[in-house]
Amino acid sequence: MLTIENNQIKAVINAKGAELTQLILKEHQLDYMWGGDPAVWGKHSPVLFPIVGSLKNNTYYYNGQAYQLPRHGFARDKQFAVESQSADTISFLLRNDAETATVYPFAFEFRIRYTLVDNSLAVAYEVVNPDKTDLYFSVGAHPAFKIPVVPGTEYTDYYLQFNQVETTPRWPISPDGLIEQTPLPLLQNTNRLNLTKDLFQKDALVLKGMPSTIVTLGSAKTPHGFRFDYPGFPFMGIWAAKNADFVCIEPWCGIADSVATSQQLQEKEGINKLAAGETFTRTWTITLM
Repeated sequence: MLTIENNQIKAVINAKGAELTQLILKEHQLDYMWGGDPAVWGKHSPVLFPIVGSLKNNTYYYNGQAYQLPRHGFARDKQFAVESQSADTISFLLRNDAETATVYPFAFEFRIRYTLVDNSLAVAYEVVNPDKTDLYFSVGAHPAFKIPVVPGTEYTDYYLQFNQVETTPRWPISPDGLIEQTPLPLLQNTNRLNLTKDLFQKDALVLKGMPSTIVTLGSAKTPHGFRFDYPGFPFMGIWAAKNADFVCIEPWCGIADSVATSQQLQEKEGINKLAAGETFTRTWTITLM
């Protein structure tokens, strides 16, 4: 485990998957991250690359060749190299290798940078195409935050509040993990989603094209929560394991296959195309309260 900290917060990251495992507000010794109980869900904040969600039959096609990838891709299970580290910043790097080439026929450099500023943590994803042909990929976040945040409060004391009034549906997920074609109502002229464990009985809430770029976790029972900024991410997942004491806020540049997918990688909804020599960067930031 690797640690960065300043005088307000501390972050602990595992080089396997470059996964954030703890995020502590030092004054109150509050860890905002889910503890990763393997009996419930053994992750903390997996990084989703080079796909987000599931592929139909775990398979995609590129240049006439079939390839298999598990849900959310391989980055979360790979050992990242530590490129640089200071007291309050750390940068991880994953490159293509012989193992990735068997399931993903692209050269890439994937960096994840964690930077602390005051009571905020910025998490930057950088994808570089070092090759002479186009690179197709998705990338997304999957951090799980402990709910309730403080003792003496309940799960239902908390809510998510977006920075824009939203009228947006959720896109149901099929038993195979694919996106259904008919959305269901969710947010109707409101910026608030009250948290209940019933919300996640049928998997994640998948949202597309919301105008909001900020969501705040709040409660009338405690001042402790957070602000989560995610500009440039066109998809959002909100999820918890059934009856679990956490909520995942998941900004995505990419999405699971539709039930009507062609399985052609270039035609995949939300896929990012990066030309030779180009760099793609997205950053989400969490500010603790």
